[in-house]
Amino acid sequence: MLRRLVLTLLAALTASTTAHAAAPSRILVVAQSLDDIVSLDPAEGFELSSVQAFTSLYQRLVQPDPDTPTRLSATLATSWVAGGDGRSLTFALRPGATFASGRPVRPEDVVYSLRRAVTLNRAPAFILNELGWTKANVGASVEKVDEHHVRLSWPKQVGPAFALNVLTAPVASIVDQTEVEARAVSGDAGNGWLRSHSAGSGPFTIRRYIAHEALVLDANPSSPGDAPWLKTIVIKNVADAATRRLLVEVGDADIARDLGPDQIAALEGKPELTILRLPSATVHYLLLNAANKDNPVLSNPAFWEAARWLVDYDGLANQLLKGEFIVHQAFLANGFPGALGTTPYHLDVARAKAILKRAGLDHGVTLTLDVFNQPPFQDIAQSLQATFGAAGIRVQILPGTASEVYARIRARQEQAAWLYWIPDYFDANSTASAFALNREDGTATLAWRAGWRIPELSALTQQAVEDTDPATRSARYLAIQAQIQQSSPFVIALQARNEVVIRSNLHGYRQGLDADMVYYDRVTK
Repeated sequence: MLRRLVLTLLAALTASTTAHAAAPSRILVVAQSLDDIVSLDPAEGFELSSVQAFTSLYQRLVQPDPDTPTRLSATLATSWVAGGDGRSLTFALRPGATFASGRPVRPEDVVYSLRRAVTLNRAPAFILNELGWTKANVGASVEKVDEHHVRLSWPKQVGPAFALNVLTAPVASIVDQTEVEARAVSGDAGNGWLRSHSAGSGPFTIRRYIAHEALVLDANPSSPGDAPWLKTIVIKNVADAATRRLLVEVGDADIARDLGPDQIAALEGKPELTILRLPSATVHYLLLNAANKDNPVLSNPAFWEAARWLVDYDGLANQLLKGEFIVHQAFLANGFPGALGTTPYHLDVARAKAILKRAGLDHGVTLTLDVFNQPPFQDIAQSLQATFGAAGIRVQILPGTASEVYARIRARQEQAAWLYWIPDYFDANSTASAFALNREDGTATLAWRAGWRIPELSALTQQAVEDTDPATRSARYLAIQAQIQQSSPFVIALQARNEVVIRSNLHGYRQGLDADMVYYDRVTK
């Protein structure tokens, strides 16, 4: 079955099967959906599968400790010192660190990587923009000090602790400048090549990426830290959740992701399998595109209010999805400082109908709903179709691959979409700046994509990130969440729990709260 297919794939991908093919016992097979991948360039990739891969492929100056994520660990840096101005950091680089190419990690590579990410200005660039870095000023803000040190400075009124959190994001990954520049075409800074290749110092490197089929990684024994036990990881795109369940059950896959509640229930109690239930910072929400000119009802706050009473929160979390989610109605996930825990909304069709009638919206409202064609999204969409329909709102479900849905949203072509948000770094601003900040300059925050003009709330969100007192910051974020919870084009509904099924002979797999905290470097079987 899949094992034979994988070995055939591996043989085809190597120049010499005899010289390079890895023993099956040291090949890890992961069954999941890869349809969301747009790019594997860390300066561009911003999808779940891409982000999950980046920690295996790249390293940053500092990263969360895998076992204690609230603590930062030096990775390509060994230490750092904050400047007396409160807006700069000087990093000492790790001696002997090398890229997969064998080239040393130099200050020039750090400078190039951070400048490149800002200058390319792709989807995740807004994370680095939080430091005030722009194409115009990043050149003077990221500098080589000497052969072993780099200095980073920033114009924003934020402190070094916040800057360190920003630098843990995948977009701050360090790439091999020589390798990337050699692959550049027509001034693209190697972006076309990096979309399907890697040039990092992480524990693995990309052998081959075949869109919508497989991502094949090989161990990088020269990566700083212990070399992985695994020789090869094959992350196989398996579109159907029931097939993913069968593959891990019979042993043709070692790990299965994205299983629905029915598949998980069918695997309970099997001694050859272990079901990992892991905390997640993922928040699910309904986005209403107030900028959609074809459906002006979506910009009406009365419609936003009615929509809050047309989601069956309890039914989704505790019945349809059987414990994979909890009801959560604020953008900061439980576990983040300053998270709002109130859940004032429940399914109330009569109240929603009254709100719609008062606003003159009770006559044939129709909207299209973009949704991923993977569990549990289509089940959620059908629930919304039923509950909104009970209030006289016709919902037309538009399923698509994750990459198709993301493309429509980034172009602001959707009317509504059921989406999820995962923080990019462990700081409240990572999420607040997405939901509550719209500079009206095209910066691709969620608020901008929703066409929500909020100058006062944006100012408050900016003030919150500039505060250095933790209690003051938490209070501001509570106020921001309360406003968005009450009236915004976001209906925040659920917080996810990660359920991953692994074969019981697998050891050393780790996964943390944030999306990029997926670690294969200690896996044995």
